Amino acid sequence: MLRDEQASPVLSLPARLTPADLERAAGPIDVRITPGARARVAEGHAFLTARLRSGAVVYGASTGFGPLVGYGGRTEAADQCDNVLAHLTCGQGDDLPPPVVRAMLLVRLAALARGHSAVTPGVLDSLAAVLRTDFAPAVPRLGSVGASGDLIPLAHAVQSLRGRGRAYCGTTQLPAASALARARLQPLALDGRDALALVNGTSLTTAAAALALARLRRAHATALRLTALLADLLGCAPGFASPALLDAYGHPDAVRAGATLRDLLRGTEPTGQRPLQEPYSIRCAPQLLGAVGAGLRHAGETIGDDLAGISDNPLFFPETGETAHGGNFFGQPVAFAADLLTLVAVQTANLAERQLDLLVDPQRNGGLPPMLAPDPGRQHAVQGVQLAATAMTAQMRRTATPASVQSLPTNGHNQDIVPFGTQAALNALDQAALLRLVQGSLALALRQAAHVTARRPTAPACAALLSRLTDALPPVDPDRPLDADVRRAAELLDGMPEEA
Repeated sequence: MLRDEQASPVLSLPARLTPADLERAAGPIDVRITPGARARVAEGHAFLTARLRSGAVVYGASTGFGPLVGYGGRTEAADQCDNVLAHLTCGQGDDLPPPVVRAMLLVRLAALARGHSAVTPGVLDSLAAVLRTDFAPAVPRLGSVGASGDLIPLAHAVQSLRGRGRAYCGTTQLPAASALARARLQPLALDGRDALALVNGTSLTTAAAALALARLRRAHATALRLTALLADLLGCAPGFASPALLDAYGHPDAVRAGATLRDLLRGTEPTGQRPLQEPYSIRCAPQLLGAVGAGLRHAGETIGDDLAGISDNPLFFPETGETAHGGNFFGQPVAFAADLLTLVAVQTANLAERQLDLLVDPQRNGGLPPMLAPDPGRQHAVQGVQLAATAMTAQMRRTATPASVQSLPTNGHNQDIVPFGTQAALNALDQAALLRLVQGSLALALRQAAHVTARRPTAPACAALLSRLTDALPPVDPDRPLDADVRRAAELLDGMPEEA
């Protein structure tokens, strides 16, 4: 349904979008096109119209698509729009989550608003109107190779905006025409090269990667918090985060991770009963999480560049009279960045899973009962939670194969090398979702550890985190189903600031 626009976030385009902007697009967002952008878009559309009237050959506007570029296209512009969409509406698999699809629409709108795609100005207004509601096209997951844009997912989205296929209003799936009517939206009208411009960009790849980045930045902060709480509960000495030690290591992100851990552990009082050297899941946490931070920083720069760019072909430059045919729809940079995000997510999950294992093992946890059970044998506490966390971590590891180098020629060898950025980005998003649950499992175990030991965190920051966990999660005593508790712990961690 149409929401009160006064309550919606406001975003002016064109702008350098951020992952936070894309997360806000999950709900109604008031997108406004600046007058300057509107003028550039109108100028680009007029330039294309004049070129076509002069008899110039423009890919996709007067020609066939892909390897059929050597053949003429349909003579009527609206018919040509139907043609590009019809043959691409063939995706398969489960629907993408509506927030991902809405983020994709925002990324596409931002690229078109930069004025070099020669779309009809009304296309921008239509997309902005959609984003002011809770409407989302139904888009199947499978179909894009991340080259020539995310053609098939975007074609499904555009068909839905025209009232064809399926769509969502909130979480309710409806025929697209019914969903448009419920949201009080008019079907999208297309002309010229509008349809090609809407599908000929890697907007799904970029949106999914940006959403994964936002979630993994939170997971990084969570990993630092949970590591500090684990060390404080066990009574570890904080020397593993020594500033001199980490300065000597030479990696700035490890130095930053160590500084954050020292802040979190400020005031801790070690028991003096721990080994001289802790297991790597504690001792090497600054180095591991520093590498995670470096990976997120690099991926963030690449994804940020993509959010600020134009993914389309051809591009039109009225100021110089140039129509440039090329490959700006080739999603290789974000494909590499998304695969890096997957590696970051999996290693962060490996850390959390090993920290959970350390916590439930009486040989290494400072004498806490096995599985943190108040009455071992009669109770099993987090034994099942550890099994599930191990299974989720194994799933993450099994699906961590890089997608960005799996090139498979297609499209009559027109697309003879492809980056598979869509698969890379969606996989990174999946990995972030599983990591969230692995970290929720560790958080639940830390809360349970406090229930079966007399020691309490001595660092104020760690004590505050434990207090939030104990307020949200009752102790496991007696045993009970814990699936909802893991999700509740993950939600609590989601609500904490991105910076630890």
